[in-house]
Amino acid sequence: MDRRFLGILIGLVIIFIAIFSFTKNNGNSGNTSKNSQAQATHHVEGQGQKGVTLVEYGDYECPVCEVYFLPLKQAVAQVSNDIYFQFSNLPLTSVHPNAFAGARAAEAAGLQNKYWEMHDKLYDNQSAWASSQAPQTIFESYAQQIGLNVNQFKQDYASSKVNDSINADLNAFSKTGQVMATPTFFLDGKYVPNSELIDSTTGMPSSDKIVKLIQTEIAKKNSTSKQ
Repeated sequence: MDRRFLGILIGLVIIFIAIFSFTKNNGNSGNTSKNSQAQATHHVEGQGQKGVTLVEYGDYECPVCEVYFLPLKQAVAQVSNDIYFQFSNLPLTSVHPNAFAGARAAEAAGLQNKYWEMHDKLYDNQSAWASSQAPQTIFESYAQQIGLNVNQFKQDYASSKVNDSINADLNAFSKTGQVMATPTFFLDGKYVPNSELIDSTTGMPSSDKIVKLIQTEIAKKNSTSKQ
C-alpha cells in the first residue's frame, strides 16, 4: 500500500475518532439503546379549525432551519385559527454535534409546559450555542430566562424519557421514506419540497408563500368534503 495513502487513511480515522469522542463526551448524541415503546413527540400549536396540519421535522443547530424559523413563525401566526403546526425532532448529529443537545433542551422545557418558549429561544440564539463545547450551561441560562425550575430542567434534560422521545421522532421520520435533511415539511401527510416555500425573487423562505400553500390545501380539503 502506498505510504502516502496509508498516512491519509490513518489521519481520517483519527479525525473520525476525535469527532465521535467530542460528541459522546458532550452528551449531544442520542443513546444508542432505543426504547421501542416510546411515543413520538406531539408539540402542536394553532386551533386547527380547518383540519389541516403542517409538520416540520427540524434540527435546532441547522442554519437552514434557522432561516426558515421567522417566516414560518409569521405564517403560522397568520393562519393559527385554521391549522395545526407541529414541530418534530430530526437532529442530524453527523453534521451538527450539538443538535441532539438542543432537542433535549426543548423537550425538557416541554415537561414544564414551556416547549415553544425554548423552541424559539434556541433558534433566536442559535449562533450563541451551536458551536459551544458546553451547550447545556447555555440552555440552563435559557431555562432560567423563560421561568423554568432549573433543577428540574437539568434532571429532565439528562433523562431517558427525553432521550427516548427524540429517538422516537427519528424513528417516525425514517418511515416517511424521505432523505434525512432539515427542514423537511409535510402538509396533511404529503411531503412539501422546500422550493415551494421559497420566494423566487429573493431565493429565501417566504411567509406569504407558506400561507398561500396552506390556503390552497384548505381550499382543496373543503372542495373534497363538498363532493
